[in-house]
Amino acid sequence: MRKTGTGITARRLSPGRRLLCLFAILAVFLPGQAFADADSKDAEYWLGRLGPALNMTSYRGVFVYARGDQVSSMQIAHRYQDGVVEERLVPQDGANGEIVRKGMRVVCVLPDHGRIQLDQVIPSGPFAEAFSSQLMPVSRWYQPELAGDDRIAGYDVVKLALKAKDGLRYSHQLWLEKSTGLLVKSHVRSSTGKVLEHFQFTSLEITDRLSDSEFVIRTEGDEIARELAPKTTASPAPRMDGWTLEWQPDGFIPAAAPRSGKGQAVAFSDGLAAFSVFVEPARKIAMPTGASRIGATTVYMKQLEIDGVDFFVTVVGEIPPKTARKVAESVKVDDTLAFGAIGQ
Repeated sequence: MRKTGTGITARRLSPGRRLLCLFAILAVFLPGQAFADADSKDAEYWLGRLGPALNMTSYRGVFVYARGDQVSSMQIAHRYQDGVVEERLVPQDGANGEIVRKGMRVVCVLPDHGRIQLDQVIPSGPFAEAFSSQLMPVSRWYQPELAGDDRIAGYDVVKLALKAKDGLRYSHQLWLEKSTGLLVKSHVRSSTGKVLEHFQFTSLEITDRLSDSEFVIRTEGDEIARELAPKTTASPAPRMDGWTLEWQPDGFIPAAAPRSGKGQAVAFSDGLAAFSVFVEPARKIAMPTGASRIGATTVYMKQLEIDGVDFFVTVVGEIPPKTARKVAESVKVDDTLAFGAIGQ
């Protein structure tokens, strides 16, 4: 029998399990638009196709995702039908598990991997919400350029380079299938050109012939369900209760407010990359400080003492370590009473 509910922090998951849930939190689909012939189109045209194609293209396949020395393989079925996105992802490595999404409802089944809370998943990777957002002028922070044609998983693709205009973010290279604009391969690159993260389909079939049976949960185990909130441009920016951020890289604006247990958290995006800032009362156990990095994902932790109360600041996201450190050091706690856990 399966159980539904929410659980404790996603930090207990292994990187592979955490990656599985990262892929589940996809962006709400965007309205479609008519496209002219793919030939002779510029980089801005292909950049505009990226977000809608991620949700509005129906396909099945297997992709690999490499972050540092960690490599994960995932089977995916994705369908866009009658205005509703349906998706099922199944890891091909390690223990069993799967993610199934229908519209705004996401169910994560991870046997033998503890309980998680999907609200605390940090956006990351090629299917994260930042990649699907068309709400911010990405070309202000990245220089888009066409980098030639290629062939991936049997499909003709166009290669798009997005070079960061400053040292505060990483550059990207994207391979988009020509007829649909679907992302089939991506690189996150450092300022020296080193590939930090790599995503690529190893097999792919773009097709509208996907049956309902391909989106049925088949794994036995606890289910963690979540209803995704529709994205709206008119909603107010997330609040930073009890703390302020005195610096952030140009172009990164508040995009979401993931739950942080008894602390406070805000996510930021520049339309392509994303990072989150968590501020919470320090735990009694010793916690490491400083920066660590897996692929392009940096985790920077810093401890603060305000009026005799210890706090922990954590910055997580696809940004260089020096950027994460500067963000963490700019956090100022100005209202300790806003953190209800103090004294409990």
